[in-house]
Amino acid sequence: MSHALGIAIESLVAVLLLLTIAYCILLNKRLQRLKADEHSLKATIGELITATEIAERAIGGLKHTVRDVNENLGNQLNAATQMSQRLTQQLAEGDAVVRRLSRIASAARPSSEQREEAPPPAAPAPRTSSPAKAVAEAAHAFSERRRANGLAA
Repeated sequence: MSHALGIAIESLVAVLLLLTIAYCILLNKRLQRLKADEHSLKATIGELITATEIAERAIGGLKHTVRDVNENLGNQLNAATQMSQRLTQQLAEGDAVVRRLSRIASAARPSSEQREEAPPPAAPAPRTSSPAKAVAEAAHAFSERRRANGLAA
């Protein structure tokens, strides 16, 4: 009976040893997959670092571009303001010339006795502001709004 007990114990140890070997094989496969995942994760991290560096350079370039555009916009806005002021002055001078010409024309009109003999003149067209003056006023208002919003550099 002790011989049978020894064989049973030896068989049990052999079965447990086989189970241990099978489990070690399973663990080995899992470790291999884990190492493969580690390598792919390292590659992914490397790509992410590269993409981050590229994005940082792009952001720096965009900041530089924004600064340049802001400076150019400020210069253009200043030039537009100056042009608006010049146009306003020229329009005022033009209006003064038109007023002088109207006075000259009204002085050159025939007297009331001569007007009775002549046919009545056509009705004068309603006075509207000139398109140039309207454009100048719109440009001036635009520049003032931009300056008020803090967009001018």
